[in-house]
This record gives sequence, structure tokens and C-alpha cells, in this order.
Amino acid sequence: MIAYTSVGTNDVGAARRYYMSFLPALGYAMEEVYGGLSFTQPVPPGHAFAPPDFYVKPPFDGQPATRGNGSMVAFEARNQEQVRTLYAAALAAGGQEDGPPGFRKAYGPRFYVAYLRDPDGNKCAIFASNPDEPSRDD
Repeated sequence: MIAYTSVGTNDVGAARRYYMSFLPALGYAMEEVYGGLSFTQPVPPGHAFAPPDFYVKPPFDGQPATRGNGSMVAFEARNQEQVRTLYAAALAAGGQEDGPPGFRKAYGPRFYVAYLRDPDGNKCAIFASNPDEPSRDD
């Protein structure tokens, strides 16, 4: 089980605006810890563990944060409408478009996804694969 994921930032304020534009809608609470941001979700009833934490922090080595080529963090939304809403909110909060909401031929017919980059260039996906919604093939 993944316990947490972390991305680097050079501007905690810009990262806060970006991630706070959509992570609370996905159930994350934010706390500022040790000069960075800690996003957590509560432990679901009947489970022993909470979903993985997500941290946004300046690098511990004191060097500038850089994005990882091929690295990405994906956040699951409830439905396609929430993907579109959160994508727009993230763009308005300083995110950069890296693939608009929609279906992709390379993925399953129900995988509806939007790709963004945070103010430091870290890649994020917001996706839904709700079986009660139209698929790419409908």
C-alpha cells in the first residue's frame, strides 16, 4: 500500500492556491507542516488505513524543485462533471493545461481524465471511471 506521495515546490503559496482549488472537493484536508503542505483524508469506516497522504514541500536538500519526467499523481473524482469542474478550478488557480477533460483511446472506455501541471510543472491527473456514466463508446 502506498502511504504517501510527495512533489516539490518552489512557491508554497502558489502550490497552496492550486491544490486547494480541487483537493478539498475530493475529501482532502490541508495542514501546513514543516514549511510545506500536507493533504490527508480520513480513514473510511471499516478500514484500517486512510488513503495515501499527498505532500507538497520544498526539497529537503535546499536545491530548487524540478518536475519529474514521467512522474504523475492521479486523483479520483466522483464523476465526469466533477472532473470538468475541478479541472477548471485548478486552471483558474494557476494550473497549466496538459490535456483537457475527455476520454483517451489508449485507456479503457470509461476512463474520463484531465491532465494538468501545477505551478512548478508537476503533472496531475483528475479522473473518473464511474460505471453509471456514458463511456467513450456510448
